[in-house]
Amino acid sequence: MGNAEYDRQFKLVTSYVFSPWLLAGLRLLIAVYVFVGLVYMLIRAAIVEDADSFFSYFTNLTYVGICAYFFASGIQTLLYARRLNTGDESYPLQRWPRILRYLHTLLLTTVVTYPFLVTIVYWILLASPSSFATPYSAWSNISKHALNSVFAAFEILLSNIEPLPWIDLPVTVVILAGYLGVAYITHATQGIYTYSFLDPKKQGKKLAIYIVGIAIGQVVVFCIVVGILHLRKRFTNRYHSVEPKEDGEKVLQSRNDGFDASN
Repeated sequence: MGNAEYDRQFKLVTSYVFSPWLLAGLRLLIAVYVFVGLVYMLIRAAIVEDADSFFSYFTNLTYVGICAYFFASGIQTLLYARRLNTGDESYPLQRWPRILRYLHTLLLTTVVTYPFLVTIVYWILLASPSSFATPYSAWSNISKHALNSVFAAFEILLSNIEPLPWIDLPVTVVILAGYLGVAYITHATQGIYTYSFLDPKKQGKKLAIYIVGIAIGQVVVFCIVVGILHLRKRFTNRYHSVEPKEDGEKVLQSRNDGFDASN
């Protein structure tokens, strides 16, 4: 798809609920909250615990992804909003190389799927009374294992993003498989398992079940998210379509073709 046709209906930078200015502000607010939280957690880990393995945890990596996506999408939305009254209704991502556009949409895919997987795995397999033992642990676990899914739901339900491209499903599963390498490299270099269910000595045959189960969980989450996005799109097409104004100002129309996020 050529640059001129990429996201030609501005689905990535609009919402059927919020104006572009407000959507940009909300995305950037989420980004700032996550960024400040990450910095505080990292500094605290360096002082109180051991920060060497901070980025070896899938939870922390996905939280970094949330931060990166909301900063990137927030800035793109802000630039789109600024140009609305100038006659240049576009935003920089539309003119970037194809690989960067795809990486942005792939990051979006991880942000609206991985957080649900992280939340489910944590509260089913890893949560314990110590999760809320201190104010810090309570805030940290709520932020990374509950609000992460709230942020993902925000994008799914309140923006105009299109249903995820199916090519991203195997890619996200491959990324999960790649994380296993990170986990076992961490054990080899630091002597710890980032997650107890990855310890082959303790889990035995259950280890394979956990690994396959998480992969299947990602497939299920991905399909559910795609289904919800289709339903949301149908709802907004039916009840929130807006026709262009007579003075020529472009207004988002829900009843039109979306972009192909995979290109």
